[in-house]
Amino acid sequence: MTGWGWLLTAALAEVAWSQSIKPTEGFTRPLPTLVCFLLAVAAVYPLTLAMRDIPVGTAYAVFTAIGASGAVL
Repeated sequence: MTGWGWLLTAALAEVAWSQSIKPTEGFTRPLPTLVCFLLAVAAVYPLTLAMRDIPVGTAYAVFTAIGASGAVL
């Protein structure tokens, strides 16, 4: 997969992660907390792979822009 493919994967996982926080109810519910943790890893790991091909500043700007936009929508 290309750097941009990894970046898109990371950004979509970031959107899912942001939506997974509320169901944890303060991280007191085990299963939603586990899902939240796994989605966080699913967002950060592909981002690190993307940054092998894309400059850090560009990758992080695109990642946060898609993540923030997706979370709001």
